[in-house]
Amino acid sequence: MAGLQIRGVKKRFGDTAILHGIDLDIADGEFVVFVGPSGCGKSTLLRTICGLEEPDDGAIAIGGRDMTTAPPAQRGIAMVFQSYALYPHMTVFENMAFALKLAGTPKETIREKVNAAAASLRIEALLERKPKALSGGQRQRVAIGRAIVRHPEVFLFDEPLSNLDAALRVQMRIELKNLHRTLKSTMIYVTHDQVEAMTLADRIVVLRAGRIEQIGAPLALYNRPDNLFVAGFMGSPAMNFVAGTVGADGSVKVADTWLSPRDAAGLAAGSAVTLGLRAEHVQLAASGDGIAATVQATELLGDFSYVYLQPDAGGSQVIARVGADAAWQAGQRAVVQADAERWHVFDADGLAHRPHG
Repeated sequence: MAGLQIRGVKKRFGDTAILHGIDLDIADGEFVVFVGPSGCGKSTLLRTICGLEEPDDGAIAIGGRDMTTAPPAQRGIAMVFQSYALYPHMTVFENMAFALKLAGTPKETIREKVNAAAASLRIEALLERKPKALSGGQRQRVAIGRAIVRHPEVFLFDEPLSNLDAALRVQMRIELKNLHRTLKSTMIYVTHDQVEAMTLADRIVVLRAGRIEQIGAPLALYNRPDNLFVAGFMGSPAMNFVAGTVGADGSVKVADTWLSPRDAAGLAAGSAVTLGLRAEHVQLAASGDGIAATVQATELLGDFSYVYLQPDAGGSQVIARVGADAAWQAGQRAVVQADAERWHVFDADGLAHRPHG
């Protein structure tokens, strides 16, 4: 196993800059997830770590050894791709054994390693099948098993579950988490799915346009986003946002309504701010102080419902998570309220304002 140190890594393709000086430390045995929208540079960063791309500037160390220009085979890394990349004419056993065979590993050692990896992934019964006889989830297990037998210092996963259906994705997320717990290996995982990121990661690296926006534990990013981008990206549904103006007493005026978010304290009167509120922190009332809105639709999801509201003052839709027995109907009038400490406050530059630490 090994940790990674990434310093000032830049990458361009032609005239297009993809990575703008990435600095990142990944601890030995850590499960880190790179997350961000399409085109943010997360897969390019992964391929640069692997050695499939060479950085234009910066350095990459793996296990304390400079690997910036080393070929992939010398980096002690195994990569699992979205497409599985299995050889169709080989059995599962042969696919998993292929790299070991090329390395001249003795046959008995190969068999021991393949059988051990197959047992950990519960695919022992599939070893004599060929890929065409496997389901998508089974193929992905084989691809992971092929990486395990090499005993790499670092595992790299490039959106490995994106070809699976929803139920299989959930199952494979659990299996990957258990696998990390068993192997205690350093794992770096790329996804655009923030639910996968929240489920799997010890730490999440949020990327946008080739730059790191925030690094932290899943709940830290969810509960304390550093800026509007992270606040809007992390969480499903996305955080609700409303525009406001700071008053002389630290309250915030949203349309014709005055709110009292705790974190607005210390901002200059007249400052433009954006208030953020998670759906589960929205309180709906039939009347009273708050943001007046009209219910557009409700969505029942088992033991809870989402209520979609359009504020009278316009702007973005507000989503509230309420109990399944809440009787809100399309066309009803409602008032959006929240406890003072639940509002996130972002200044005119989109940065979180936290006077209370």
